[in-house]
Amino acid sequence: MTASAGAVFGTVGALAAFPLRLAAREVERQHGHLRRGVSRRTTHVVFGRTLLAKAGLVKAGLAKAGLTKVGLTKHSDSEIERRLDAERAAGRVLMSENGFLRLLGLIKAPGASSLSRQSLIDQSRLSGADLDRLSLFDAFEHDGEPYSFRDLILARKYAGLIAGGATWGAIARSVHRSGPVASLTAKSLNVGSAFGRPDAIYLDGGQSELDGQLLFDLGAATIGDDTLEDLFAEAEAAEEDGDHDGAAALYQRCLAIDPTDAIAAFNRANCLRGAGRVAEAAHDYARAIKLDPAFVEAWFNLAGLMSEQGRDASARRHLQKAIALDRTYADPVFNLARLEFDAGNLPEARRLWVRYLELDAESEWAGVAARGVQFVDMQLAKSAG
Repeated sequence: MTASAGAVFGTVGALAAFPLRLAAREVERQHGHLRRGVSRRTTHVVFGRTLLAKAGLVKAGLAKAGLTKVGLTKHSDSEIERRLDAERAAGRVLMSENGFLRLLGLIKAPGASSLSRQSLIDQSRLSGADLDRLSLFDAFEHDGEPYSFRDLILARKYAGLIAGGATWGAIARSVHRSGPVASLTAKSLNVGSAFGRPDAIYLDGGQSELDGQLLFDLGAATIGDDTLEDLFAEAEAAEEDGDHDGAAALYQRCLAIDPTDAIAAFNRANCLRGAGRVAEAAHDYARAIKLDPAFVEAWFNLAGLMSEQGRDASARRHLQKAIALDRTYADPVFNLARLEFDAGNLPEARRLWVRYLELDAESEWAGVAARGVQFVDMQLAKSAG
């Protein structure tokens, strides 16, 4: 049994060091699953280093409106930080590229290490938050504890850079442009305030800028390159800009390259729905479900589409399937309660709203559910009287 067996990996940002399709093949061989984006079934989130160049985040839509989205949008480092915090709070395992590839056995683990996370923090004076973020983007020899003595040297250098005005994001973007990260232990790193660039990092007294044109640039791959990763990123950008038809066409090109990509089919369905192409959207939701029968968001979004079309019986079946697949998913419970209420099935609506409140007792939708329970109780009391 391998470490990845049974795990569902999601990616945020493309991998910089290894083709995703090859990683997916290895994950499947080890009896796990790898998908772009993050869905409810995702257990491990891999943060690709190209995220630093494209600065993207997975976005969740308003589920109560009958639509959930899985995709990338452009955001700042602070929003990346919020995303990291949200994924941790959701209980998912966060992984760097190198950590992911080491788990799969695709790259070798670095040498011996013995330093704990707290020991590294204490000895380097690097904050725990910055240590975790830099580790997640492979700015150290190790992606997590136990760390090595080289990692301690790097942590001290990074702490000095941050004290001088650099950000964790600037460091993470810079370090991979100078060859192996461990090689930086023997070099002097400086913040470039003397050169008018307080957020840039320089080697050896400013002779070489790490944040400029050195060995390679994480953002060098152009969006016009006809590769799957570039097409997917271009599709996401078009979707974010509201170009639903253009995004749908790009997702279709992704599916032509990889017909097994359930996320591309799902995202295309969302775009077609946004463009008012309802029949095509229903077809692609069904396609996503065929490719991944446990894709609970696709069942949920298809139910929302059916409800909009007045096909309540079909919507009911799809919502029931979503609930069966994920009994902690509150949104389909709410929408099914609303369907039952509209159909006059008050006891079932009440049961579902009570269940919803067990899953979500604090949101604005919880208030709606609570009022629904109160209304049904009043109606049932009148009937009994």
